[in-house]
Amino acid sequence: MTASFGSAPAGGSAPAPRSDDAALLAAARTDLGAYTVDEVTGLLGPVADAALHREQRVPALRAARASAAPVAAVVRTFLLGDTVRRRELDAALPTLATAGAERLGLVGAAGADGEDEVRARCDLRPYAATDAGGEATWWVASDLGEAATGAPLAADHVLGIGGASLTLAQVTVRTPRRRALDLGTGCGIQALHAARHCADVVATDLSARALAFAAFNAALAGVGLDLREGSLLEPVAGDRFDLVVSNPPFVITPPAARAAGLPAMEYRDGGRGGDDLVRDLVVGVGEHLAPGGVAQLLGNWEHRVGEDWRERVGAWLADSGLDGWVVQRELLDPAEYVETWLRDGGLRAGADRGRYEAAYDAWIGDFEARGVEGVGFGYLTLRRPTATRTPWHRLESITGDVRQPLGGHVAAVLAAQDWLADRDDAALLGSTLAVAPDVTEERYLRPGALDPEVILLRQGGGLGRTVQAGTALAAVVGACDGDLTLGQIVGAVAALLEAPTDAVVGEIVPQVRGLVLDGLLAPTPS
Repeated sequence: MTASFGSAPAGGSAPAPRSDDAALLAAARTDLGAYTVDEVTGLLGPVADAALHREQRVPALRAARASAAPVAAVVRTFLLGDTVRRRELDAALPTLATAGAERLGLVGAAGADGEDEVRARCDLRPYAATDAGGEATWWVASDLGEAATGAPLAADHVLGIGGASLTLAQVTVRTPRRRALDLGTGCGIQALHAARHCADVVATDLSARALAFAAFNAALAGVGLDLREGSLLEPVAGDRFDLVVSNPPFVITPPAARAAGLPAMEYRDGGRGGDDLVRDLVVGVGEHLAPGGVAQLLGNWEHRVGEDWRERVGAWLADSGLDGWVVQRELLDPAEYVETWLRDGGLRAGADRGRYEAAYDAWIGDFEARGVEGVGFGYLTLRRPTATRTPWHRLESITGDVRQPLGGHVAAVLAAQDWLADRDDAALLGSTLAVAPDVTEERYLRPGALDPEVILLRQGGGLGRTVQAGTALAAVVGACDGDLTLGQIVGAVAALLEAPTDAVVGEIVPQVRGLVLDGLLAPTPS
């Protein structure tokens, strides 16, 4: 006899779980709360856990099937897409039980007998992360992925928590805010993070299925969200927010590639040409920021022949009227970019060479026709100034390791920029500064030499910057302990070097401004 599990769970075809039954949600919260990320990774072991992160489930299946622990049934069901016996899931979820999980839409069962098979209708897994506000833990539902279903993703697939989502959560500032907007919420993870430090959180998405998953995840976490359906900023017309976060559908997918057989995925394809979607967000989000409000986005931008990417993205910032800080973290050549998103779209050269190469060729052809020689990826921080002044813009490429979470550092940089903007050179010289506790100094000398040839100031946290300092700057920084003003220190260093004070001031003050902005030096209370 053929077992029936209700609606097929693969690739986004099953309905999202229900979020309207408080009693069942409370039971699910109780049962799932017994299982942690550490317990799951401990069950799998480092090899299987690493393989699962590469979308390879066989080692994890072997580890979970070999265990009789209740967590193994949960992992097999919801993380791996394996079938389990009803009695196994009943034991793993003693309060909710399989019957409650069925009513919530989390699983489908072949029957009511304890030996009947049960299969997940969605992915459900523990999440633990540390952002600038501290530790966060939830259970989060999304659609089952390819590793669990063995099938390509559907166009309406609701993505789970990936590396990009985690990056955005970690770079977001977490100072208390009144109103926040999660633009393109997907399964709702950014909205859950925002709800920890914002009084009111609005979450929008073009996908009704995504909003349904976000509603379930919020209800499971005991969090209230204002969910609105619509494209980009349309659902919040006339509203203003103190914080906007977004991992938008920014993938650059030309119509020719879709015509050649590449599916359009709601979670990644915004339907606009080139990098227009990110540009439009940068230019338009200011209308929805309250004074002092911050928007933090992930995005990518084209590198075109004969044009510095900073000029291209800098023009977006200029049109926005906002403060803007753009950090490029990665640069892919056109072939690398196309291969990444072809794989994400479910096309494989070995499985369907004709469609794969047709889409590949069309995509590369579009890039060549528009002079695109690379695509940069990174994060953007935008802010509406509270005072009338020239907006502050900074665009840079930082590809090395950074110390996450960065949200606290981002907030400190914005505060430092305000502090510097309020002080001319005379006021800066009258201020007292101290070296940040994570800064170290390295000196490189030739054997037998008395004076170093190179002096480096290294930042241990934040973006891990390294600044090469001359003798004067190194001496000034070394004396910054909060006791003497910067002017007194510069004067003493000028006398020690037997150099004109005005010349040393002219050299040192711009460099000190940079060190304060980057967090290597910090103002001390006067």
